[in-house]
Amino acid sequence: MSDIKKPEPAPLARPAPPPPKHPGMVTFRVDGQEVVVAPGTNMIDAAKSVGVHIPYYCYHPRLSIAANCRMCMVESSGAPAGKLVPACQTGIAEGVEISTTSQTVCDQQRKVMEFLLLNHPVDCAICDQSGECKLQDYYMRFDHRRSRLLGDKIMRTKRKVLNDLVVIDQERCVLCTRCVRFMDEVAKTPQLGVFGRGSSERVDLPPGTEKLESNYTGNIVDICPVGALLNRDFRFQARAWFLTTTPSICVGCSRGCSIQADTMGQDVYRYRPRENEAINKSWLCDQGRLSYRAINGPRPAQSAIGTGSSRRASLTSEAVAHTAAHLRKGSVAVAVSPALSNEDILAALTFARDTLGSASVYVTGSAPGEADFFLMTADKNPNRRGLTAIAAGLGVALLPFEKLRVDLDGNSFQQLLLFGHQVPEGDAAFAKRLAKLDFVAVVAAGISEVTITANTVLAATSHLEDEGSFIQESGIIQRTRCAFPPRAECMPIWKWSVALSKELGGALTGTSSREVFLAYKNAVIELRDFDWDAAAPRNQLRPGIGTLPAGADGRPPGWREQGIPSMHGLSLEQAT
Repeated sequence: MSDIKKPEPAPLARPAPPPPKHPGMVTFRVDGQEVVVAPGTNMIDAAKSVGVHIPYYCYHPRLSIAANCRMCMVESSGAPAGKLVPACQTGIAEGVEISTTSQTVCDQQRKVMEFLLLNHPVDCAICDQSGECKLQDYYMRFDHRRSRLLGDKIMRTKRKVLNDLVVIDQERCVLCTRCVRFMDEVAKTPQLGVFGRGSSERVDLPPGTEKLESNYTGNIVDICPVGALLNRDFRFQARAWFLTTTPSICVGCSRGCSIQADTMGQDVYRYRPRENEAINKSWLCDQGRLSYRAINGPRPAQSAIGTGSSRRASLTSEAVAHTAAHLRKGSVAVAVSPALSNEDILAALTFARDTLGSASVYVTGSAPGEADFFLMTADKNPNRRGLTAIAAGLGVALLPFEKLRVDLDGNSFQQLLLFGHQVPEGDAAFAKRLAKLDFVAVVAAGISEVTITANTVLAATSHLEDEGSFIQESGIIQRTRCAFPPRAECMPIWKWSVALSKELGGALTGTSSREVFLAYKNAVIELRDFDWDAAAPRNQLRPGIGTLPAGADGRPPGWREQGIPSMHGLSLEQAT
C-alpha cells in the first residue's frame, strides 16, 4: 500500500484578468486618477496624459528603453509587494494602480539623486545647461539637501572635443546613455560607448576613433539631460533664461524641419529641433542647425543705389522710385528664388504678371548639395514646391536657371529684377553675366557678388523677421512666426513688391503677409484650404526659456523682443 502514489492536487487556477472597462483600451489608476490609454503605452507616457510627471533621465520616447537611471521607479499593484518597477520599461495593465508619490517612491528618488550628485561637479555657475538642466530641476524637487560625501569627488576628463560641434564633460555625465543609443539607432553611426567599470565608467569614443563622424551629432546635445554634452557653437554665448524662443522652420533644404529659434534682441543664438512627427520627428541635421549664421552675418541693412565707388545708401522711398524709373523703360526680366516664403512669392509673381506684364519668370535659388539617408535633401531651397504651385495657380511660366544664363549671354533683355540673391552657380561667374546689363535690381537678404554687381540693392528681411508659410518637399505647409522686428530699413519681399507696384501704378496691395496670403491664396489649389491663422505654431514655453515679454534680464515687458538694434550688416561709418 505504501507504493501507491497519492494524486497530486490540481494547480490553483490563476484568476482571470478583469474585463476591460473600455474595450480596445487599457484603464488603470495613477495617484488616484483614472487613466485610459492604448495598449502598450508605458507608465511614463500614460501618467503624463493626465498631468502626472514621473521623473526620468535615460528614457526618450524615440529611443530604445535602457532603464538604467532608476529615477522613474514607482509602486505598482501588479508588482510583488515592496518592489518598485521602472516606469519607462513597464507597460500598463487593466486595473493596475500606480503610486508616484508614496514615501517609498520619494525615498527612492532622493537616493538616486544623491547618488547621481555624489561626484557631480558643482559648476552650475559656468555650465551652459544651467536653466535647462534636469539635475537642477530634480534636485530642487526631489532631493534639495546637502551632500554627505566626505572625501574628494572622482575626477574625469573635463573637456574632450568629440568633433567641430560637440564637446563632452565626462564629470557631469550621469550615464543615461541617450547619446550612445541615438548614435546607434537614429544616426546609424555607432561611434559612442560606455567604457570602464564602476566609478570609472564614462561615455567616450572607442579606441582609434578620432572624432564623431555624422551629420546629426548636434542632437546628442539636445537630448542630454544634463550639461555633459555641449554645443561648441553655442557654448558660453548666452544664458538660456535671456533667450526668447520662436517656433519656425529650417530653410537649409527642402525638408523644412520644424525648429525653435532662440534669439536675443535681433540676433539668433541657436536652432533646436521642434517636435513634428510628419517631417523631422525630434531631430535636426548639423548643417541646418548652423544655418542661422547667415541671418547674423553681413546683410544689407539699408537699400543702396549705384555700383562700385559710386554706390551710396538710400532711403526706402528713394530706392523704390529709382528702381521703378528703370523698370518703366521696358524689356524687364524677373527672377524669383524658391527660398522665399509663399507670401513673398505670391506678391512677387503677381507684381511681375500684372504690373510688369511678364508671362514668365526665371527660377534662381541655391545650388543642389549633399543629401543623406535621413533628413537632409539635395535641394537646398525650402520652398520650391511652393513656387511651382503658386506659379501654376497664377498662370506664370517658370523658366529654368539654364535658360536665364542663355538669355543673358544672348542679350535677350537689358534689365533684370531679382527677388532673392541666391543663384545655383558661382556668384562671381553669374555676376560677370550681370555686368552686361543696363540695370540690375536685387531684393536681397544677404551680401554676395551678385548684390555687389547690382545697380540697386533693396534690403530684404530674413524668414525670422516676418510671418509666413512654406511648402516643404512632401507638400506639407508650415507657418512661421516673427522672431524679432526687421533690422534697420529691411522690408519683406512682399512689401517691396507692393511698394514697386504702387509706384508703377499697379493694383497689388497688402499691409501684412497675412493680407497678401488671404488675397491671393484662392488662385492656388494647394493653398485654398490652408488656414493661415489656425496653422500658426504655438509658442511652447519650457523651463529656462520664455517666449513672452518678460523682465527676467531687467528690461521691462515689451522691450525684450526688440532689444538693441543689431549692427550686423552696417558699415563702420553707418554704425558710428
